[in-house]
Amino acid sequence: MSTIALHDEHNHDHADHGHHKETLISKYVFSMDHKMIAKQFLITGIIMAVIAMGLSILFRIQLAWPDKNFPFLETFLGKWAEGGRIKSDFYLALVTIHGTIMVFFVLTAGLSGTFSNLLIPLQIGARDMASPFLNMLSYWFFFMACVVMMSSFFIQTGPASGGWTVYPPLSALPTAIPGSGLGMTLWLISMVMFVASSLMGGINYVSTILNMRTKGMDLWKMPLTIWAFFLTAILGILSFPVLVAGVVLLVFDRSFGTSFYLSDIVMGTTILPNEGGSPILWQHLFWFLGHPEVYIVIMPALGISSEVISVNSRKPIFGYHAMVYSLIGITVLSFIVWGHHMFVTGMNPLLGGVFMITTLIIAVPSAVKTFNYLATLWRGNIRFTPAMLFAIGLVSFFISGGLTGIFLGNASLDINLHDTYFVVAHFHLVMGSAAIFGMLAGVYHWFPKMFGKMMNAKLGYLHFWLTFIAAYLVFFPLHFLGLDGVPRRYYAFTEFEFMKKWLTVNIFVTWAAILAALAQIAFLFNFFYSIFKGKVSPQNPWESNTLEWTAPVEHLHGNWPGEIPTVYRWPYDYSKPGHDADFIPQTVPFSQTMSSNLPHDFEGNAEAEKIQQDWELANPVVQNKG
Repeated sequence: MSTIALHDEHNHDHADHGHHKETLISKYVFSMDHKMIAKQFLITGIIMAVIAMGLSILFRIQLAWPDKNFPFLETFLGKWAEGGRIKSDFYLALVTIHGTIMVFFVLTAGLSGTFSNLLIPLQIGARDMASPFLNMLSYWFFFMACVVMMSSFFIQTGPASGGWTVYPPLSALPTAIPGSGLGMTLWLISMVMFVASSLMGGINYVSTILNMRTKGMDLWKMPLTIWAFFLTAILGILSFPVLVAGVVLLVFDRSFGTSFYLSDIVMGTTILPNEGGSPILWQHLFWFLGHPEVYIVIMPALGISSEVISVNSRKPIFGYHAMVYSLIGITVLSFIVWGHHMFVTGMNPLLGGVFMITTLIIAVPSAVKTFNYLATLWRGNIRFTPAMLFAIGLVSFFISGGLTGIFLGNASLDINLHDTYFVVAHFHLVMGSAAIFGMLAGVYHWFPKMFGKMMNAKLGYLHFWLTFIAAYLVFFPLHFLGLDGVPRRYYAFTEFEFMKKWLTVNIFVTWAAILAALAQIAFLFNFFYSIFKGKVSPQNPWESNTLEWTAPVEHLHGNWPGEIPTVYRWPYDYSKPGHDADFIPQTVPFSQTMSSNLPHDFEGNAEAEKIQQDWELANPVVQNKG
């Protein structure tokens, strides 16, 4: 309950947080400090994103110029591009590993791992995570998953090549194609390690938020970032184990002769003995994770954008409670929509109708968030920092990509659009581009908190505009290929007459993708240069209200020297009439802001309301409630 107490009281019991001697290994490698682990997740995620973007440029070159030879490809890829042309087997492997890295390693671990670790203890007023050791293990399991996945590029048969969804029978028969062998085994091992990492992280995040909030920090005073990370962690804890169960059954099919996913398979001229299984079972298990995974990716980005948009609009976030309830609605509904990925599997039309209705319903909380962002921006005193531009960019992609989701959520339309480039365009905008922009907004906004330095704003503007324009130039034209029935994952568009007219569009899209890749050089230079040579950050560079900006710029073990601050108010008291500054941090008691206090600030605390009323009677001229 809020208070108007005149004195700050602290009843924290905390151990002595003296500066113990840290070695290079314990500080930078096997660190248990949540701030260092956040940096490890971020830099690993950036490296994996660069690799994934490189893979996408390679297969875009193949799609744009399928009949040309590029000698540098053979130099770079060896036997996978003999004569300067990517082999068809390797093309599918490139698509598979690109999708896997982006969805799981960059947009899940890179985004949630970085910002959940950095912000949860700092924004709720905790010394560290509930289990720092588990936190360290979470990062190293993620790191090993990356190493195992990338090692598949150095084996004779090449990486997994069954698409990022690894559907059977390509994934269940080790002899189906070269990429079904050892590369697929490494993919499965990597994913089990990744899931272990995600579960350790998620349990830690939930435990920390529920048990370690500082005095005064009730659930309704938490920033929307923390709500988003909290609900994302719950999603992961409930859905990721299902993927592990599916993977175990897949390993049984691959190695022990079972038939969970296999039946009536002919290899060349040989009829295999497998019978009784169904590849559709894998789709159910995979998409039961796969659709919550979409929201595991986008919800942290939405939470970050809520914070960045409110801070830089200098306005309270519009509809705080509605935003929280919409996040909860998305969390619940995301578990009952997975079937919309499977409309073409022969699903019972009645069941398809149920999944269609739940899919269209989940658009409602998503629309609530969109309208609330727009209402927060409306008539705000907007500061166009690089972080703000990326947050607005997220809103743009979320709208334009989300609208096409209504098409794909409709069973009768999806049957025509399924597995075409329309689907690629949809999820690259609404999930891929939006989440990446949310992640970049977070990097620009909290870089001063992570490294104590400021990034270069001009390079940030260059990075935003080039990336924003290039992303639309890459993905928007793909909608039209999909509407014409052009299927995805094809090696070349020269095999069918009706596809040849799209070759010039593919060339255009490839040049746009190369522009997007080059734009990231500005970011990479800005990021790494600013760590070492950037301007030193002030304590609170954005004049923000949340707790992390009350901690010293220099990183301390335990975040705050001495007492942890007490929280008195919600995190969005911006531009409050009657106050001399346009922000009031959460740590400022109401007794210090008498001229700007409003009745709803006290949440029914009769004593506080009485003190406020007495003050207003004594100071009728001072009031300026607008």
